[in-house]
Amino acid sequence: MSNAANRPEPPLLIEADGWCSGARRCACPNFGPRPAGCAVELAVIHSISLPPGEYGGDDIERLFANRLDWDAHPYFQQIRGLQVSSHFVVRRDGELLQFVSCNERAWHAGRSAWRGREGCNDFSVGVELEGLEGERFEDAQYARLLPLLRAIARRYPLQGVAGHEHVAPGRKIDPGPGFDWPRVTDGLRWHGRYFPEGLRAPR
Repeated sequence: MSNAANRPEPPLLIEADGWCSGARRCACPNFGPRPAGCAVELAVIHSISLPPGEYGGDDIERLFANRLDWDAHPYFQQIRGLQVSSHFVVRRDGELLQFVSCNERAWHAGRSAWRGREGCNDFSVGVELEGLEGERFEDAQYARLLPLLRAIARRYPLQGVAGHEHVAPGRKIDPGPGFDWPRVTDGLRWHGRYFPEGLRAPR
């Protein structure tokens, strides 16, 4: 095996234009400008799979590009016409996709609030992990997520990380009990940034 094969990947970098150097760019029209004076202060962790529980296809990309065939699966009728987006998607194998510049406002959190501040889309970056609420996520996803969060924190005044379930309680349940929050908090070793209270390892 060559030395190149053993060489660690370079750290992820969020460029000044809000695009990540290590991500595959994907087309997405669902975004807009952030309100004046709104900086990125929060990362919101989500989970997504289309159809639910099925992995590896391109339906997530199609959804965010407004090109999903609503008749291709019965579940799609429940979300017919939905226009949403996230800045990032981390696939099961760790591949990182980016749909919206971090400088722009993606449509991922909906009605939401964090530390008394409403409208999390205005001041957050959304990160979707390919997965299903209640199921565990892959090692490769954590191996990509932690460097991504560090890259976001290097570029922006990031103050905290939360799940969709924490910023929209009662309305959303992702990423759910299968997400290993202690693995993230221990891996980042961030002091002075906010994480939701009562975080637990997967059950």
